[in-house]
Amino acid sequence: MSTTEVSTTAPGRPAGAAPGVRGPRARTPRTFEQANRRLKWAMLAPALIFVGLMIIFPLVFTLNLSFTDAFGAVNAEKGYVGLRNFADALGDSRRFWPAVQRTVIFTVGAVAVETVLGLALAMLMRKPFRGMRWVRTVLIIPLLTTPVAIGILWLLILDPTNGIANHLLGSLGLPPQEFLGSVSQSLPTLMFIDVWQWTPMMTLLLLAGLTTLPEEPEEASLVDGANSWQRFRYVILPMLGPTLATALVLRSVDALKTFDILYATKGPGGGSDFEAETLNVYAYGLTFDYQEYGLASAVLVLFTLFIIGVVVLLRRRAGRKSA
Repeated sequence: MSTTEVSTTAPGRPAGAAPGVRGPRARTPRTFEQANRRLKWAMLAPALIFVGLMIIFPLVFTLNLSFTDAFGAVNAEKGYVGLRNFADALGDSRRFWPAVQRTVIFTVGAVAVETVLGLALAMLMRKPFRGMRWVRTVLIIPLLTTPVAIGILWLLILDPTNGIANHLLGSLGLPPQEFLGSVSQSLPTLMFIDVWQWTPMMTLLLLAGLTTLPEEPEEASLVDGANSWQRFRYVILPMLGPTLATALVLRSVDALKTFDILYATKGPGGGSDFEAETLNVYAYGLTFDYQEYGLASAVLVLFTLFIIGVVVLLRRRAGRKSA
């Protein structure tokens, strides 16, 4: 035999290597978890791209429109005016800043009452009792009704002339009220309607958090002689902190964006004297009533930044309390 032997190994495999052993440059076979992870992202990618485009495109379009003098039609000829729309909005002390004030008052007042009532109802419903399923069913009825229908319903109930509310007040010997027909009573009345509709949601969120709390700390405080208020204040409330913070953020953002009930009950401009005009109603009026698309876009950009600021502030405060 010749001194030079002919290698019979397969291409890419070192001479003398056993069959089935790959070279150092060969790819490591993928595990089932890696293949499953890649398949998951491949299946989610179309939906994520679609949702991303649906979010990014309106934001970019609105931001671009806020730097123009668009008027009359979105696709009409327009020119860029820089920050003039933002300056006009921030300098409007007749409509913009009163709308900001009403938005803050409406959100803070409604969410505060909803949180207190929701926590109180959740504590009452924490322990099982007879008829609990029926109570929970009745509790979610306001959440199942559309906001426009709720607005029309309360508009009929609170009608100053034929509404049942004034008939009930009269039977109690109280004078009739104008409710939504009054400039001074409109915003508190709308806050009451919002509380009626959304307190059940806060109750269900906080009740879900209460059912997940461990019972040992409360039992230990009971053995130590703590009364009901002390157990709630120093044991239950701190443990419920993360759930309470999440509920506050969700409800606050939702309350800031309230539009349906306001428009259904007060109409364009939030009333004849703009008494219920929030930033949402103000931006809607600029867009569809006055067709000032550039200024309306600037207001919406400022409103978005305002909402982001509120969320960041609430999350920071929640983080400090839980730390």
